[in-house]
Amino acid sequence: MKKILIILFCFPCLVFSQQNLNFFYDGLNREYIYYSPNNLPLNAPLVFVAHGFTGSAQGIMSYSGMNNIADQNGFAVCYPQGTTDAWGDNFWNVGYDFHAGVTVDDIGFLETLASYLQSTYQLSQSNTFFTGMSNGGEMSYLLAFDGSNIFKAFAPVAGTVFPNGLITNLFTPNTPVPFFVTHGLNDNVTSFIGDSNDQYWGSYLSVDTLVDFWVNYNSLSNLNIDTFPDLNNNGKRTISYKYSSFASNSNEVWLFTHRSGHNWGDDGDIVIEQKIWDFFSLYSSNSTEINEINSLNNLLYITNLFGQKVIEKNNAFLFYKYDDGTTLKKVIVQ
Repeated sequence: MKKILIILFCFPCLVFSQQNLNFFYDGLNREYIYYSPNNLPLNAPLVFVAHGFTGSAQGIMSYSGMNNIADQNGFAVCYPQGTTDAWGDNFWNVGYDFHAGVTVDDIGFLETLASYLQSTYQLSQSNTFFTGMSNGGEMSYLLAFDGSNIFKAFAPVAGTVFPNGLITNLFTPNTPVPFFVTHGLNDNVTSFIGDSNDQYWGSYLSVDTLVDFWVNYNSLSNLNIDTFPDLNNNGKRTISYKYSSFASNSNEVWLFTHRSGHNWGDDGDIVIEQKIWDFFSLYSSNSTEINEINSLNNLLYITNLFGQKVIEKNNAFLFYKYDDGTTLKKVIVQ
């Protein structure tokens, strides 16, 4: 028997694909890039992607490939930009030794910006996610520990945590969250095993310490390990460790390791931005399952996310256009 997942009633929201914008917070004029696929429906998910140390919003947008994933899957993307330090480098304030005394409130900025974008562009308040590379990955960790519930799930890449940083509730978050870590075993910038004596960045924690914390905090007892095929024969195999629980609505923790260095997971065997979205999409919570309904007035036609007319099919997000002007987004599960 067919069942229908009703996602939302809406009219498609038309906006420019990419906008370079400013947001005033805590006395500072902050920059960010907002990207929206054409014909993005109301209440769509939102993904934040944060750049690394010395990087930029434009740079991580070009590097991460997330716009392409957004086009394919129907979500908006925000690329925020950090502030500039005394040496002229863009950064996120995560507690580096040479940033001692810096008081920039990046946690507050990112959480407030997320709420603003949700309201301004009528995006989902429950399906907003955060990922980032290196320094941006470190912001992912701090936001998760902050426990504000603004962001639903996190996916740090090549990041870590500095215990001497500004956050006061390290390892005491308000709530469990889904967590997906990607890190190179040969990373010579942010070592997988951590470094308690680093003389440049400062003391930082190992990836295993952070993954173990979220596994335990989320009460996960099952582990599934897979090795991705070495498609380009470079020996930099990616191995996935997926922690889960038999309990319903549990928050999984994923760890992907590869034999490459300090990068976005560019070993050539997987598309990490697609894996990040696959993880985030597990926790999309807009849908409400109900029994099949007969009709809403007269159906005119059905389109996909790109506005192309299609026939009804299972397991795909489709838009049903009715003669009273209503648009219904739904997925039929067989």
